[in-house]
Amino acid sequence: METLMEEEEYNWREVKLPSLIPVVPEPEMERETGERRRGRDILIAVDHGPNSKHAFDWALVHLARIADTIHLIHAVSSLKNGLVYEAAQGLMEKLSVEAFEVAMVKTLARIVEGDAGKAICKEAERLKPAAVVMGTRVYCREVSVSIASTTVKQHP
Repeated sequence: METLMEEEEYNWREVKLPSLIPVVPEPEMERETGERRRGRDILIAVDHGPNSKHAFDWALVHLARIADTIHLIHAVSSLKNGLVYEAAQGLMEKLSVEAFEVAMVKTLARIVEGDAGKAICKEAERLKPAAVVMGTRVYCREVSVSIASTTVKQHP
C-alpha cells in the first residue's frame, strides 16, 4: 500500500496575541544532567463551538504544565474575509489570556485557510506535539461524528 502525497496550497497567518501576557521565562536547568528543561508542545484545535471550549478547558486543567507551549489553531474559509478573520483573532486572544491565567503557559496562535481536518494534520506534522486536543460534534439522523469539521460517517 502506497502513501498518496497531497500537494495543496497551505495558507496561514500567525495571530499577534495581547502584550498584557508576560513573557514566560526560559525553562530552568535540570540538576542531574545540567540540560535545559523544555516544556511540551500541545496543539489545540479551536472554533466558536461549546465543545471546542470544553476541550480547551480540559487541556488546560489536565495536560498543561508551566513550561509547556499551547499552540492554538483555527481553520477559516478565507483569510481574506476580514470579518471572519477578526472573529477568529478575537477568539484566539481571549483563549490565550485564559491559558495564561489558568495554567501560566505560553500560547502561540495560527489561523489557517481551508479544511480544518487537513489543517490540524499539517500543524501536527509541523509541530510534532506531545498531544493534539480537539472537541467533537455529534449530529442526529445518520450516525456522523464531526471532529473539527472533518466528518467520518458510519453507514449501517
